[in-house]
Amino acid sequence: MTDRRTPWGIISAALMVVVTLGAATTTSFCQTPRKQEAPAKEATDVSFGRFTAGLVTGTPQSTEFAIAQDIATALAANQESGPHGEVALRVLPMVGNGGRRNLLDLLTLPGADMAIVPIVLANRLRDGKTVGDISSKLVYIAPLFPLQFHLLARAEVKGLSDLAGKTISLGEEGSASAVLGLEVLNSLDLKANTVNLGLQAALEGMRKGDIAAALMVSAKPIETLAPFAQFSALRLISIPYSHSLGDGYLQATITHTDYPAILGVDEKVPTIAVRAALFAYNWPKRSSRYALMDNFVQTFFDRFPDFLTGARHPAWHQVNLADTVAGWKRFEPAERWLERHSGSIVSVPQPTTTGDASSRSPLFPGLRGTSDAKPDDASGVHERAK
Repeated sequence: MTDRRTPWGIISAALMVVVTLGAATTTSFCQTPRKQEAPAKEATDVSFGRFTAGLVTGTPQSTEFAIAQDIATALAANQESGPHGEVALRVLPMVGNGGRRNLLDLLTLPGADMAIVPIVLANRLRDGKTVGDISSKLVYIAPLFPLQFHLLARAEVKGLSDLAGKTISLGEEGSASAVLGLEVLNSLDLKANTVNLGLQAALEGMRKGDIAAALMVSAKPIETLAPFAQFSALRLISIPYSHSLGDGYLQATITHTDYPAILGVDEKVPTIAVRAALFAYNWPKRSSRYALMDNFVQTFFDRFPDFLTGARHPAWHQVNLADTVAGWKRFEPAERWLERHSGSIVSVPQPTTTGDASSRSPLFPGLRGTSDAKPDDASGVHERAK
């Protein structure tokens, strides 16, 4: 297969890759592994530096990876360096699969301090207690953006019913799209053959006609889809929202603004989404890792308006730092920051119901208003994350 390298793919080669090995990789939420004690790890400084915070994210093709790159580059800017070029805070993206593995890496890897994870998967791991009671092991820093379900299909596929009996790639095994995608297909009673391939391999299979469709769960727009827009057979298929999907699922819409090379000017594709959050390991308060995460929060929250300007990913406009994640405790330094800044007001771009920044409204620094958002719409922020 042709190696279609994207800028993100090139960058990822220089980053720490989270390799998933062993039985833990193949464990799904449909299985019931033997319950065990919650993982524990020592609050020691890891080899790549006491001032470096590890952030487990998605695959290099995902928006979550691009978001991690935004965090790393934005927070590295304008820092004073020491005599050997060292800085007080560095964020190191760590390539994960965006699913359950991200949580397990956060719970076990010494260098993993944070992870971007779908909230619904974090809830299931906590409630299922398959790795013990993790409710005190993890905290959240802030809710993030919705992760839309992108169902990409060949030209002859006009709707979900055309995929019956066909082959669909649900993404890499254990990823959010693999776990949640199978759940959604079952809820829709769609009988299809499923395989687990990365995005590039899946799109190549679609080009050859071996695969009818591929699912990717990631925040729109997925920038790495742009090189594949020349593939004229590529289209987005609607996925209907239903309350039967359960807590954590939201309505969403994909438009021409998100993918001008794929959708026409007036085209809209209804789909579903789940919300992601930035989780952190709950290090002991007197440890150096806790102090590092405290520094991260102050820097990240203080500079949050910078993420809403320039060349940053549009998904940042869907983030409301003041929103909460039901059933989880917020990292205390983050809670204190929000309390201290509750009276400050500035203006930042306000997205429309399709996620496009258009109007402006008075907000807290780095926070976004919620008055115009629809309760079940993943383009807004009114729905409290499940």
